[in-house]
Amino acid sequence: MDDLLLLLAAFLVLNVAGGLVRVVRGPSPADRMLAAQLFGTTGVAVLLLLAEAMGEPALRDVALVFALLAVVVSVAFVKRGWVRTASERDEGTER
Repeated sequence: MDDLLLLLAAFLVLNVAGGLVRVVRGPSPADRMLAAQLFGTTGVAVLLLLAEAMGEPALRDVALVFALLAVVVSVAFVKRGWVRTASERDEGTER
């Protein structure tokens, strides 16, 4: 069973490598943000699989911290990444 969990963790790390390609070549900031979300989600999954396979409960705590940080990063990106221009703000007030 432990070998299967380690194999699944290795597969998830390969998914992160695929997401890294999207971060580098992503056509838009939204694509890059989704790839960063993939890193957070996959990192949490890998840590949970390793915690179960190796019998290390401390890795579960680290996975929880990573999950919280992924949420904070998403909120920070939305707050900073999608800034409305002055013309968009003016159009919004006319309605």
